[in-house]
Amino acid sequence: MSNLLDSRALALFLAVADALSFRQAAEALHLSQPPLSRAIRELEERLGTRLFDRNTKGVNLTAAGQRLVPYARSIGRLLHEAEAELATGGLPATLRLGLTSAAEPSWFRGLAQRVQSTHPGTTVSTVSDTSPRLVRQLRAGKLDAAFVALPTDAHGLDVLALDRLPMVVAMQSSHPLARRRAVRLADLAREPVFWFERARQPAFYDYCQKVFSRHDFAPSKLREPTDHHVLLSDVASGRGVALLPRSFTGLRRAGVVYRALAEGEELAVGIGLVTRRDRQPLRDMLTAAAGARGQP
Repeated sequence: MSNLLDSRALALFLAVADALSFRQAAEALHLSQPPLSRAIRELEERLGTRLFDRNTKGVNLTAAGQRLVPYARSIGRLLHEAEAELATGGLPATLRLGLTSAAEPSWFRGLAQRVQSTHPGTTVSTVSDTSPRLVRQLRAGKLDAAFVALPTDAHGLDVLALDRLPMVVAMQSSHPLARRRAVRLADLAREPVFWFERARQPAFYDYCQKVFSRHDFAPSKLREPTDHHVLLSDVASGRGVALLPRSFTGLRRAGVVYRALAEGEELAVGIGLVTRRDRQPLRDMLTAAAGARGQP
């Protein structure tokens, strides 16, 4: 007699349960939405009960779905513990790392190579995405660890702060403020400012809004392109200025200069390592690898 449940079905179920959105869950799982919806329907048919209520307002867990969540999490945790126990040195043969797109890639340069040089039996694969999506992929078992921007909601996971990147201002090189070494938020009050949408990073967005409120900063906001090269092109053309983590100063673009922001420390983006709570050896190894940045 075949089992009604399997690890893949439970992972798909948890992805939807965490996101309460088939679209967002499919993106986190790198699937298209129709196969995910079909897999959940098949699971519901096998179990003989609905796990989700679907309507025009969104997706919610049914009572049966709520009962299944803790079992699904426990099974997923046991599978990961078994994999870690059998892996050499507590590391899987393929280490799946998430890297936040909120920091310029130079922050992560050499990370995979350092891991592989100290653990030759481990292959490192990386994926870059927004921090909330990386957290969802970690919960769904698609990642082993993720470097995310802080603050990010990672309830139930282990979060270790590693670095803080103060905000700087990217502006057109001919801008009058470009003659200064540093600018204040008040200096930018009448400037169009490229800013990210809240859905990309809700916790950090809300954090920044509180800082803006303390300084009575309410500029005209332009939608920030997700491609940073496109963003810097828009800045170079004079469409607006951008507030970016300091790591972006390594990304050069003709016609763009970076200036220190007086309130940059208040708006600093944290970089944190997120893992499941049962992965201490992995956490220690990645912390050491991240701490070796800049070393030959």
